[in-house]
Amino acid sequence: MHKWGMVIDLDRCTACQACVVACHSENNIALIGPEESAKGRTIHWIELIPYFEGEYPHIKARLIPRLCMHCEHPPCTKVCPVYATYLNEEGIVTQINYRCIGCRYCTTACPYTVKYFNWYAPKWPKEMKGSLNRDVSIRTKGVVEKCTFCHHRLLKAREKAKVEGRDLLPEDYIPACVQACPSGAMFFGDLNDPFSTVSKLSRERRAFRLMEDLGTEPKVYYLSEGV
Repeated sequence: MHKWGMVIDLDRCTACQACVVACHSENNIALIGPEESAKGRTIHWIELIPYFEGEYPHIKARLIPRLCMHCEHPPCTKVCPVYATYLNEEGIVTQINYRCIGCRYCTTACPYTVKYFNWYAPKWPKEMKGSLNRDVSIRTKGVVEKCTFCHHRLLKAREKAKVEGRDLLPEDYIPACVQACPSGAMFFGDLNDPFSTVSKLSRERRAFRLMEDLGTEPKVYYLSEGV
């Protein structure tokens, strides 16, 4: 069985935010204006957050891509009363939109704050409706949204492999953010395969995970800079 995971090399990341744009385009993430933004109602399934290294006056500002960690022990799934979010057999924390009742227990339980509540019905300019991804639903008002490792791409790749009469290959399934990264800083694959790139990189001495002490066992790894 596959266990999908991601490795992000911070030494390669240029903070260009191509991954953010690709995620928005691929997953039909709603556009918001300055009014909603001022209320803190922005929606980004992946975003670059700042952190600081060193002590004054030798402080360095860094940016780190943050998305759903797809934890092995996700706190969000334990508090959802309607089973709208759950950990599937391949290690992806999925989100079933039509089950979500908008109670937002999961957003409170998530220590990484990577779940977003859709406060309003999305509206798209007429000229942009033709660019929406038909493989992904447009979420209605009142549901929680999050990164799913572009799970729809996995389903499509699995169907294609079945038609071609072969097994699913790891390279058949790549999330939009990984595909769009111009510096090759993002890697994706099967953590259960000891010979895969992500599996090898996750065992490097530079590898770390966010807030590992919480015991959530994230499947998103980072490679530290300048080591």
